[in-house]
Amino acid sequence: MRLSTTFIAIALLATVASSAAAQSSCPAPATANEVTMITNYGEISIELFPDKAPITVENFLSYVDFGFYDATLVHRVVPGFVIQGGGYDLSGQQKQTLESITNEADNGLLNERGTLSMARTSDVNSATSQFFINLEDNEVLDHGVRDFGYAVFAKVTEGMDVVDQIAKVSTNERDVPTDPVIIERVCRK
Repeated sequence: MRLSTTFIAIALLATVASSAAAQSSCPAPATANEVTMITNYGEISIELFPDKAPITVENFLSYVDFGFYDATLVHRVVPGFVIQGGGYDLSGQQKQTLESITNEADNGLLNERGTLSMARTSDVNSATSQFFINLEDNEVLDHGVRDFGYAVFAKVTEGMDVVDQIAKVSTNERDVPTDPVIIERVCRK
């Protein structure tokens, strides 16, 4: 009994130490409206736009604060278009999400290179956790061009070289990377 209690205590301490190490590896953002995304390809600094997309930013930060994005996949890579993540765990299983949010694509922000937008289905108000980073200016995704559009809520401020590196990975016929592209952690301070 004492051996198993000792083993559990050691395992618990290792988990806490591992969690603390992961948290300390996330650099503090310059402002409260920034997050850092750590991937197996490098770090990406992201500035959020709560003044233009308050619902979307609050939703995104809810997932960040919960640790939802930690150990997830960039599951879609379309060169010259987008990289997409935020919905699948490392085994490729879709994660359970919060309720969908109202689409804020009419906020005046454009799907330009380096911006982040919420992914959704054909239902305009179906965005939950998944997001994409635009690799080019994607006017077709802007509000009113072909439909209601995709809500821009942030932009990459550092690490577009990392995004571009991810955009070059090999993919299968469904745009899924053949070697995992991992979002190790997303955090704010």
